[in-house]
Amino acid sequence: MTSGLTGFRKETSSPSTSRCKALRFAALVLVGVSLSACNSLFTKDEEEFAVINEEPAEVLYNEGLGLANTGAFKAAAKKFDEVERIHPYSEWARKSLIMSAYSNYESEQYTDAVTSAKRYVTLYPGTDDAAYAQYLIAESYYQQIVDVGRDQARAEKAAVAYREVIEKYPESEYAVQARGKVEIARDQLAGKEMEVGRYYLSKKQYLASINRFKVVVLDYQTTRHIEEALHRLTESYYALGLVSEAQTAAAILGHNYPDSPWYKDSYSLLSSGGYEPEVNEGSWLSKVFRKASGSL
Repeated sequence: MTSGLTGFRKETSSPSTSRCKALRFAALVLVGVSLSACNSLFTKDEEEFAVINEEPAEVLYNEGLGLANTGAFKAAAKKFDEVERIHPYSEWARKSLIMSAYSNYESEQYTDAVTSAKRYVTLYPGTDDAAYAQYLIAESYYQQIVDVGRDQARAEKAAVAYREVIEKYPESEYAVQARGKVEIARDQLAGKEMEVGRYYLSKKQYLASINRFKVVVLDYQTTRHIEEALHRLTESYYALGLVSEAQTAAAILGHNYPDSPWYKDSYSLLSSGGYEPEVNEGSWLSKVFRKASGSL
């Protein structure tokens, strides 16, 4: 086989051509010097970043998976974030975003998990992983729920996020799990209202206690606190001299939960004053429960 250079005709250069070549060579030398000077200004970290920047998205993603598989979720999250930062708008960036949310959740970096998951839902609402991303948002808030003696903002956010899973992705496997978790979050919120209501009741601030127990009756009827809430309303109304309202609260409690110990307490309280549970059809309580059950 002949060399690739064989057959090329040597050309003579004119003076003007020689000057042009000389200028081009000088320019290339200057560029080379400039690049060399710039490279000398790079720090070690910048040089390492330049190497990372050249890594393919798939390689970075698989490195993140490897870290996650060993339980190094914090490091995995950083690796997945690198994919999205270095290779934005790629399919690997999409996959890395949901994996970043998952890794942050597993490492209990819940704020970062919520941030990544929310971005995923916003950018890719129609993908198969969108339901899971929304569920991760709810779960991240849920894991931060504290006892009822403290602020319940995260319980409220968890309940809202779970409802979004149920409403937006009703056919997903996560909707089933969300239905159970949303009730737990709601129970926590009802518990907070009960705690504050009991405090006001102990201080004989009956109007304030009624307002708290009323929230439980209106918004959290399916929680375990509803029986006590009706009894506490009986107590608060009776203490204010609003006997008809107290009788109605006790009657509704007895109708819906006849074996409840709270009903026994309400019945005893009314009996001590010569009264019995009796529904006042004009009471807000009878209207709420009539609407909820279809009858009373």
